[in-house]
Amino acid sequence: MADLDELDRRLLAALRIDAREPVASLARRLGVTRATVNARMDRMVADGVIAGFSVTVREGQDPDTLRAISFVEVRGRDTDDVIRKLRGVPGIRSMHTTNGGWDLVIEIRTESLASFDQVLASIRRTEGVVNSETSLLLTSVLN
Repeated sequence: MADLDELDRRLLAALRIDAREPVASLARRLGVTRATVNARMDRMVADGVIAGFSVTVREGQDPDTLRAISFVEVRGRDTDDVIRKLRGVPGIRSMHTTNGGWDLVIEIRTESLASFDQVLASIRRTEGVVNSETSLLLTSVLN
């Protein structure tokens, strides 16, 4: 992974707030030239630090109405295999390895209870998954 300096971290923080902020505005805010901002962004994209740019949709406007977090326990050393098998399952938005009682935390978003049930079934029948606990997310109180 690339070494990030203070300017890189400040630029990333600004982009997390508004990835569409114009380069000229970012440059003014950070106290550098537009060329510097462009070069830093290009380098971080090329180095894989910035994996992409996305849109955050206001709650209630998102067509994916059901959101959930699933905690997954994996058998022995099967974590990499389970991640590989679950990658690309429709409805799984993100997966994170973690410490503690669970091995994976999976963010799920679907448009119906039926599709939510299909995602849960996919997780539970994946070879290497020992146990899971899933909670629906209701109201977001802090983003």
